[in-house]
Amino acid sequence: MKIGTNSLLLVGCGKMGSALLRGWLSAGLAPDQVTVLDPNPSDWLRELEAIGLHLNIDVDPAPSVAVIAVKPQVLAKAIPGLRDFGGGGTLFVSIAAGASMSAFENLLGPNTPVVRTMPNTPAAVGAGMTALVPNLHASPDQVSLADMLMRAVGETVLLDDEPQMHAVTAISGSGPAYVFALTEALARAGTELGLRDDIAQKLSSAMVCGSGKLMDSSTETPAELRVQVTSPNGTTAAGLEKLQAKDAGIDQLILETAQAAFNRSVELSQEAR
Repeated sequence: MKIGTNSLLLVGCGKMGSALLRGWLSAGLAPDQVTVLDPNPSDWLRELEAIGLHLNIDVDPAPSVAVIAVKPQVLAKAIPGLRDFGGGGTLFVSIAAGASMSAFENLLGPNTPVVRTMPNTPAAVGAGMTALVPNLHASPDQVSLADMLMRAVGETVLLDDEPQMHAVTAISGSGPAYVFALTEALARAGTELGLRDDIAQKLSSAMVCGSGKLMDSSTETPAELRVQVTSPNGTTAAGLEKLQAKDAGIDQLILETAQAAFNRSVELSQEAR
């Protein structure tokens, strides 16, 4: 993995920051090319420090890219120390949920190249989905660099504009929780139908994981896969008739769920101004 002449700076190394760092190192980035700033470094970071990673030291010269992986509420405290890197050669890649690109520009200078991203929790196992959107100051090469960095933990998509981040938050950002809730509901249904709790849980979890792998490996759409598993007048058809009932089925429920998450994302972005 090539990041440019100078180092990569990672600000914050919690769950998502650690997942990214593991991905970068696995992709060939050398530990001595990385500087991590984190107030509570893990034992793993200490081990990496022993083989070259720079931990909680002054950053000089300016890094090629600074990845900001802190919670939005501490962004105002974390960024001022990086102000000297704003307005020019350092690309800032944000995974701070809800933090707008204008917030970075206000803190770092109006000409600062910024790429805002929204990864999701499956990134922790290299199966994430990350949406990216650049500001007007990020060059095509810098956008490609940000994309490469985020592909270390899964797949990526490039958005048309920043407001689309609200929809991303509602679908792929919050989506894993919806899948987990569905899995819980299926397990509860299994116990109601006579299965032991442990068997119902195992069946539900394995089914969701297996279905996801099938979708990922198939060239067919989810709709096509659904049709293939649904025999006319069979058990699956009977279940789907209830699940897809007009005006009271899963389509309407998921739309309302996503709309609620979308609306809350908009509210949070306005509160952060």
